Amino acid sequence: MHNLTLALEGAWKVLLVGLILGAGLPALFAVGIRSLAYGADGPTRRPAGTIAGYVCFALVLLGVLLGITFIVASGLGKQLSFDGVLPTITDKG
Repeated sequence: MHNLTLALEGAWKVLLVGLILGAGLPALFAVGIRSLAYGADGPTRRPAGTIAGYVCFALVLLGVLLGITFIVASGLGKQLSFDGVLPTITDKG
């Protein structure tokens, strides 16, 4: 029974990360597109929609850059650490 508990504990973590990165970033990108469309809808301009769209795009870009940084750091034998406010690249060990 202990092995099943450990397997389910690991499975929900993988599912959560998969939802955030696998479906979350494309969904956030879609919200950004929709916000830009709302911001430039017809003759009236809505700056809040445009700003929200750009914020969504910035978050998606940040997620992509963080993923690329993780992949490159792992390939170079480094480790991406989230100990402080900003992520840092440190040596493994």
